[in-house]
Amino acid sequence: MNLTDLTWRAVAALPPDTPVVIPVAALEQHGHHLPVFTDSILLGEIIRRVEPRFASRILFAPLMWLGNSDHHLDFPGTLSASPRVYLDLLNGLAENFLQHGFRRIVFLNGHGGNDVPGRQAVFELRQRHRTRADLLLLFATYWSLGDRAFSGFIQDEMGHACEWETSMMLRIDPSLVGDITAAEPVEPGRPFLPAARGWITKDRSQPGHIGHPQAASAEKGETLLSRFADDTSALLERVTSWDGSSWNG
Repeated sequence: MNLTDLTWRAVAALPPDTPVVIPVAALEQHGHHLPVFTDSILLGEIIRRVEPRFASRILFAPLMWLGNSDHHLDFPGTLSASPRVYLDLLNGLAENFLQHGFRRIVFLNGHGGNDVPGRQAVFELRQRHRTRADLLLLFATYWSLGDRAFSGFIQDEMGHACEWETSMMLRIDPSLVGDITAAEPVEPGRPFLPAARGWITKDRSQPGHIGHPQAASAEKGETLLSRFADDTSALLERVTSWDGSSWNG
């Protein structure tokens, strides 16, 4: 069920153990061939496929399109909440739902730049509510939930405006995808080894994409979207059946 469709009295009547899913994505550059809203479009499609599977068992908040995208600000069209502002935004959203009595909150993420602050946000939330044993506070990125081995793909992990994202966009709306034949491969490199380097996107890619968008296809996109929707559903089933004690992967 979608929060936007309910009255406040209907929300108040929900059991406190109803999981709340807060989708978080971004609006930022995606190379020469994908629109700036790509991350939000992709996560929105995942939610569209998952939400009907849970009927009245899970409450879905509207997608938060403003993400932590400061590293893309050299590219026009990018809109970003700076890291501390983004941390406060996520903390505030969760605190709103806690105030309304909900106890199981899942941030479902669709942008790599949200991952570090998102994990920090749920860490901070747990410290503030350390005396409560009834809370489940999670941050999860949809493409990291399950087995990422896909046959017939060049890439074995998500990049940026890459084979994976471009394929999913071709499946959702090919009219939004530009000429991928002109996109030269940009290897991801190893920016986090042997020590994590502070970086901006232009340190890693001049055109703005990272990966192999020229290898994308709509068929690959359906493979990815189907798997990611199933992986997300599996996580949310675990959340609904949580026994109120440990949470171990």
